[in-house]
Amino acid sequence: MSRRTPALIAAAVLLPLALTACSTPEGDEPAGNKAAAKSDGFPYTVTNCGVTTTYKAPPKRVVTMNQHVTEIMLELGLTKSLVGTAYLDDKVLPKYAKDYASVPVIAKEYPSYEQVLASNPDFVYGGYSSAFTAGDGRGREAFKKAGIETRLNTESCAKADTPMETLYEEIREVGRTFGVTDRAEAWIKQAKADNAATAEKLKDLKALPVFVYDSGDKTAFTAGGKGIGNELITRAGGTNIFADLDKSFGDASWENVVARKPEAIVIYDYGATTVAQKKKRLLDDPALADVPAIKNKRFAVMPLSDAVLGVRVPAAVEKLAAQLHPAATTS
Repeated sequence: MSRRTPALIAAAVLLPLALTACSTPEGDEPAGNKAAAKSDGFPYTVTNCGVTTTYKAPPKRVVTMNQHVTEIMLELGLTKSLVGTAYLDDKVLPKYAKDYASVPVIAKEYPSYEQVLASNPDFVYGGYSSAFTAGDGRGREAFKKAGIETRLNTESCAKADTPMETLYEEIREVGRTFGVTDRAEAWIKQAKADNAATAEKLKDLKALPVFVYDSGDKTAFTAGGKGIGNELITRAGGTNIFADLDKSFGDASWENVVARKPEAIVIYDYGATTVAQKKKRLLDDPALADVPAIKNKRFAVMPLSDAVLGVRVPAAVEKLAAQLHPAATTS
């Protein structure tokens, strides 16, 4: 879970290589970027997680690290701008499979600084703060010194209590950065409509106490009260029993899981441990035997990539609502 746990980031800072990314010949520039560069809206200045950048034109050669930011780029029709990608939590959505297959995968997990530079990017987009771990040589300052701009998905630094609005702003700012404002605003409009439709179905229902089980044995690694994961549960007709945990993800004691009596358990599906194995671990634990969700074997399942700040969220709200409140959401 190191990619989502800043405390595990090493403290030592490696000296960045004194390399400068080369510019791409005009003939190799994606057609979409040519049009965007000639359109209004540039120069564009944006502050992202404390880093202020002015773009004179859309980035042309992009490396993405982490699945949810890769899918943002694909959703906005920016496949031709991608020269490299890395780190899937699970499978990309079928609608993105063909485009994703056209992008070079430069590392199974996080690439080294040198691997990123080998793709000759002018922009690197990270999903989790661990994407830019300075101790691994991938700090944002190191890329800046090499002439490469960066963006970090704002779930890693947002302080507001309205993660859905943070998602809309993330899409809006990425759209502006790449000169595809119309595509971004169209996505936001549809997302708001989808969220409203789900809310209408659930408006008269009592919220269900929910425990998120991501992983863990001695303690439960779970969703806290910050970030889109908590809001997703709320919008799906649930109440996160660890909403008082002041972070997006964190550890909770099993004693507290028992004491808070969740009526449903949401299992995050990713990595080598299967959903079946996670269910077995929970069902076989005698300490959890009196938990209502365990007694009733009431589980919901979500791919991890549904529960982070990306374009899957509106559909994920609807899918989770259908698992928590099937009678209310059946058309």
